[in-house]
Amino acid sequence: MTPDWVGAFLIGLVGAGHCMGMCGGIASMLTMGQKHPSKLTPLFYNLGRLTSYAVIGALVGGAVSTLTEIGHLNDVLAWLRLAAALFMILLAGYIGRWWQGLLHIEKLGQSLWRVISPAGKSLLPLRSPIHALPFGFIWGWLPCGLVYSMLTWSAVSGSALNGALVMLAFGLGTLPAMLLVGHAATSLHKLQSSYTFRHIVAVIILLYGVYTGYGVLSLLSINF
Repeated sequence: MTPDWVGAFLIGLVGAGHCMGMCGGIASMLTMGQKHPSKLTPLFYNLGRLTSYAVIGALVGGAVSTLTEIGHLNDVLAWLRLAAALFMILLAGYIGRWWQGLLHIEKLGQSLWRVISPAGKSLLPLRSPIHALPFGFIWGWLPCGLVYSMLTWSAVSGSALNGALVMLAFGLGTLPAMLLVGHAATSLHKLQSSYTFRHIVAVIILLYGVYTGYGVLSLLSINF
């Protein structure tokens, strides 16, 4: 287990409130037209969502590592690590609620989402719980600043496998909030919204981002 996996999981756990806000209408869409909704439907939906995260992470991590190896672009990889460090700092600001600039980055994916989303809507109403699997896979591409931040980690993970595992760890962090209902979800949301908890996690991410950025800048200064 690497620090990146642990960090990705914690970010998913703390940021799941944002996920629930963005996907709040999903629950009603999953049960649309069903007289007796199956308890398996949310499980299949989230399995599809996590699979999409892993696929995206693998594509990004694999593409960047391949291009770096073929073109011997170690300096480019270093700059990408610096970008990932900056995203960590932005993410810390979002989680700590110090600055919400990360939300503006979500708008970058709106054009792609307008192309992809009709495929998901075409699956509604779900004919069976298993159909929630492809529906969740498509909905995993919903524009999200948290996901984009994690993708920068996948980009510098060094391989398709590591990129997939970073995104999977993030998805697993969001899973409890997306699956739990009632009092358990309320208790989890209180923990996520806790001033102390949020700021502890935000400060850890901030320090990790600054540490990573400092290391990259030191390396780049040596090369120059």
